[in-house]
Amino acid sequence: MAATAQAQDFDFKEVTYTPEATTFKLFAPDDAECYVKTGNQKIKMTKAGNCLWTATVKGNLKGQSYVFDAGHGETPGVFAKAVGVNGKEGYILDLSDTNPAGWENDRRPGCKSPANLVIYEMHHRDFSIARPNAQHPGKFLALTEPWAIEHLKSLGVNAIHILPSYDYGSVDETKLNQAQYNWGYDPVNYNVPEGSYSTDPYDPACRIREFKQMVQALHNAGIRVILDVVYNHTYDIEHSNFQRTYPDYYYRTVSPKLGGLEYSNGSGCGNETASEQPMMRRFMLESVKYWINEYHIDGFRFDLMGCHDIETMNAIRQMVDEIDPTIFIYGEGWSAGACALPNEQLGMKANISRMPRIAAFSDEIRDALRGPFSDDTKGGWLAGEPNCEESLKFGIAGAIQHPQVDMTKVNYSKVPWAIEPTQMISYVSCHDDMCLVDRLLASIPGVGGDELIRLDLLAQTAVFTSQGVPFMLSGEELLRDKKGVHNSYESPDNINRLDWSNLQKYPEVFEYYKQLIALRQHHPAFRLGRADLVCKHLEFLKAPRQVVAFRLKDLTGIDTWQDIIVILNVSKKPQRMTIPKGKYTIVCQDGKIDEQGLGTINGKTLSISPQSAVILYH
Repeated sequence: MAATAQAQDFDFKEVTYTPEATTFKLFAPDDAECYVKTGNQKIKMTKAGNCLWTATVKGNLKGQSYVFDAGHGETPGVFAKAVGVNGKEGYILDLSDTNPAGWENDRRPGCKSPANLVIYEMHHRDFSIARPNAQHPGKFLALTEPWAIEHLKSLGVNAIHILPSYDYGSVDETKLNQAQYNWGYDPVNYNVPEGSYSTDPYDPACRIREFKQMVQALHNAGIRVILDVVYNHTYDIEHSNFQRTYPDYYYRTVSPKLGGLEYSNGSGCGNETASEQPMMRRFMLESVKYWINEYHIDGFRFDLMGCHDIETMNAIRQMVDEIDPTIFIYGEGWSAGACALPNEQLGMKANISRMPRIAAFSDEIRDALRGPFSDDTKGGWLAGEPNCEESLKFGIAGAIQHPQVDMTKVNYSKVPWAIEPTQMISYVSCHDDMCLVDRLLASIPGVGGDELIRLDLLAQTAVFTSQGVPFMLSGEELLRDKKGVHNSYESPDNINRLDWSNLQKYPEVFEYYKQLIALRQHHPAFRLGRADLVCKHLEFLKAPRQVVAFRLKDLTGIDTWQDIIVILNVSKKPQRMTIPKGKYTIVCQDGKIDEQGLGTINGKTLSISPQSAVILYH
């Protein structure tokens, strides 16, 4: 395996098609016997260098299937770009044939800073499967339909984080008439769209074309597309394309006390890939580049980024910067178990300062608001639990060093981990764990009705006025629930689907989310984007118990508002608050937001209604 250094020029172009001939290449052990099968032909591949194999077949093979065989089972290779149903065979295509009309004019929506992003995390099936007027429920094409575009634009989000959309293993594409569901964190072919989200998984070009149509429609609406990538593990080992081309190269192994080798399991899925291996690192780099160039993807969310080594993540960021530095990269700053590499070498949240311009999710603000991940029934600040305020303040400041945040009282981090606030994802719930409504119901006895709505809106006010990059789970604007299911990765549609009738049941919820997002977008003070500006302009105010308050001050040249005060009151009683003297316009109060003003106050004291936020400015 050490001899693979000479293979570094291999760019994972395993299939190169022209009408005259198709060339196949494979990275496989030197002592393998490698074949490629296409049509009725079985061609023996020849050595083209250290661990590199090649074969060229003359004639026009467009539309034909192929598989490699390196002695461990047939495989479409590790970098198939087109596959048939269930991804077992690769297909030879001219990818330009899959481009929708106008694709050459498709452009990435502008974004000067990640601080300007408002990220909406979505599963294709959840979003559209129960929409009454959806023409393509559960498909990529649902996101091209007018109702979907109008909803997203009205809400005001400008980036869609789509859950895994590559070809994954747990849904049988030959049985789509049967009830099947999965989030898709079980990769098979990393560089081909998932067939169950297309209208015809048997047509290799269909899934590619429809994915591009989705991206094009969202771009035309000014919405970026972020891809959830799961390079940290494969669906399994024995049947994986990695293992069938170069056994054990792409995986980390450990030596247990009893001797021998076993696969490391930092992913919690039975295996973990070895990003530090030269060709696994190269695979990740080329895969990210491919999704950008072929599919016009605008950002990447790395699943269990804490499994990947820091050098690889920085190499990806550097490469992406050369293409377009506005492409956003973030990930989960943890693993699901112990990895074979020491933590100081891995993309953990604590190491974000060593990964410039890469962001991580803040479980500090998440769990400060709703309670710990480890116990669904235990609440946080929203449930009235004490000693959550400092962790909330840490999140509001964007996980940076702020002189008013006492790190000894922050829940998970005793030192700030972000160099810039744009390295912190601010959120209260995502696809993992309970959604916000379910968590409130599980952790606060007797909560419901108006109180549930008040706490929901209060939580999101903290998220969207923070200096990090705000992130929300799709359907939260509809007061979404998942019937209390904690881990709904394979639960049926009646658990995971968005209930669109909630738009009519709870119009005030959607309206608040919409106005809250607009408030953030209209006022740069909420998204300063730099640590020095946050320290200069963000001041936490002395507040009563169960209240967190801050001021964005001296905003001349930054915002049209000179000073902004945000007060978050989780108490079940009204609270009086002393504020800097002045004449203020109130823009958020009692569950309503109106930038034109809900009233004025001229003085130094203010009453805040129970379980609500107040935002005012002068």
